[in-house]
Amino acid sequence: MKLIFEKGAMSGAGVGDCDNIDTPLEPCTAILPKCDVGYVCPPDGFQRAVPPILPVLAESEVSRHYSLLARETFGRNIGFYPLGSCTMKYNPAMCEETAALPGFTDVHPLQAARTVQGCIEVLRAAERSLCEITGMDAVSFAPAAGAHGELTSLMMIRAYHAARGESQRDEIIVPDSAHGTNPASAGMAGFRVINLPSAPDGEIDIEKLRSLAGEKTAGLMLTNPNTLGLFERHAADAARIIHNAGGLMYYDGANMNAILGVARPGDMGFDILHLNLHKTFATPHGGGGPGSGPVGCKAALAPYLPTGRTISRGEPGSYEWDIASPDSIGRVSLFHGNFLVVVRALTYITALGAEGVTEVSENAVLNANYMLKRLEGKFEAAYPGRCMHEFVLTLDKMKKQTGVTALDVAKAMIDKGIHPPTMYFPLIVREALMFEPTETETKATLDEAVDALYDIFDMAMNDPEAFQRAPESTPVSRPDEVAAARAPILRYIFE
Repeated sequence: MKLIFEKGAMSGAGVGDCDNIDTPLEPCTAILPKCDVGYVCPPDGFQRAVPPILPVLAESEVSRHYSLLARETFGRNIGFYPLGSCTMKYNPAMCEETAALPGFTDVHPLQAARTVQGCIEVLRAAERSLCEITGMDAVSFAPAAGAHGELTSLMMIRAYHAARGESQRDEIIVPDSAHGTNPASAGMAGFRVINLPSAPDGEIDIEKLRSLAGEKTAGLMLTNPNTLGLFERHAADAARIIHNAGGLMYYDGANMNAILGVARPGDMGFDILHLNLHKTFATPHGGGGPGSGPVGCKAALAPYLPTGRTISRGEPGSYEWDIASPDSIGRVSLFHGNFLVVVRALTYITALGAEGVTEVSENAVLNANYMLKRLEGKFEAAYPGRCMHEFVLTLDKMKKQTGVTALDVAKAMIDKGIHPPTMYFPLIVREALMFEPTETETKATLDEAVDALYDIFDMAMNDPEAFQRAPESTPVSRPDEVAAARAPILRYIFE
């Protein structure tokens, strides 16, 4: 379909000179009431030199364009979306309804605390729930995304060691199967990243960890279950090794969806963690936000949490913002985090209750194991046996036999009405495809997906050339992957 810039007549319907602000721009603006407040223009250096070129379209044309565009967007409301390690599960409509209540939408972060006591109570109730679920003692909702939560946690770890006079602890140990954001966040926080290899069974090499831990160790970043979909059985042993070396244990909450109500990071020996409300607690995910990556920690680290948490003066309705904590790492976001995301998450937790939260993980693990077991008839698991909420296939043998790659299979899945899974990750698995069905899919949906993958497998064995045409059901078929990566077209060029 055409871009909106390719439709209708083009016009410079903008203002680059504040002196001409009252000049009518287009005939349609005459129907708008005159602005009843004065214009405040940015400094000259921030004003456009040339008015923006915008298409002139009827309202019906604009509505039609975006309705057609919506048809080209794939989401959980369209079909199966097994994006591994991302927990792309259905977001309940009730959470959206709660977040749309006027008492939550009609507030402003600069209001006095006494005027938003109900909103503060939402944050406090969500903190209590997350502490209970994770085994932590305190939570901050300031971080706006998972990686932001990682960075915040690492800044707190650095502040903790500095306060103890141990600034020489500048090494963070990161497993080779970790999310790429882990080493990136550690590097941004000023740490030197030490790679921890995986053992043959896919879990961390505990003996190698013993040799790496020392007086320079600030902490270990660990995801449990790990990115291979395996539970790290040596997590408690790892915690003892790191603690004995004087370091801290950081838990990446990306895969928390697998252990809700079953196991708690705080009980495994972790000192600090981040959660992804947009993964684990069914809030909107993707599209650049809104996200939320709250940080939880044990009491010893609580003084270092970002400012902007709430404190109580001892009476109901007497909550205030804590903006003067002396040991805090300071602000990591402008205000108090993405509040309406927290409202959605609290609605989800409250509606499920303790038994429902546990059932989420039980069903997520059940669905993943069911799908893996069925696929093992034709596809090869990177690590055979039981998995947690996700699993990784390796198509290395298929590639050698037929020339069909993981990318080819992913493209073919699009023609089957299935969003491709995570590809070529973790990096330690050749031709990797990572599936995470989540708990929100039915057995019928999983069976349909497996049947589609069986068809793809048979096509790879009998007609591998057909993959060069896939996908054929999309507006854009098979782009040049190298050219798209090296020379992307990021803006529309006007003639």
